[in-house]
Amino acid sequence: MKKLWNLGWDMYKKHEEGINYLIFGFLAFVLNYVLYWVFESLMNLHYMAATALSWVLTVVFAYWTNRTFVFKSQNRELQSVGREFISFIGARVATEVLELVLMYVMVDCMHGNEYVAKLIGQTLVILTNYVLSKIWIFKDKK
Repeated sequence: MKKLWNLGWDMYKKHEEGINYLIFGFLAFVLNYVLYWVFESLMNLHYMAATALSWVLTVVFAYWTNRTFVFKSQNRELQSVGREFISFIGARVATEVLELVLMYVMVDCMHGNEYVAKLIGQTLVILTNYVLSKIWIFKDKK
């Protein structure tokens, strides 16, 4: 059993960043989806407003988890953290625009199911966010 545990732990350590991103990306996806459902179904907001509001709250969660657990940013100076946060927000704004466009096309133009559209949009957003975070926002500052 110990060998199996060590094998699993070694595998986790080797791919820690990607695994943590998947875990916290999944949690952000769940949070976004639940918030969307609350805003759209329970509060009867238009799907676009529900998408935008769920995004705002999810971005705060995502910044904290990406900074702390995924990319383990060592930036501590206020100016560096500020630049990192602004970059994070900028990237998330771009991917939120992508999601809103996808939602509009799939729901309004193609008359698709809004929840399926949300699932497709979120999948593309999560993948794009990882790439942007890895190569632009939390890259090693040598």
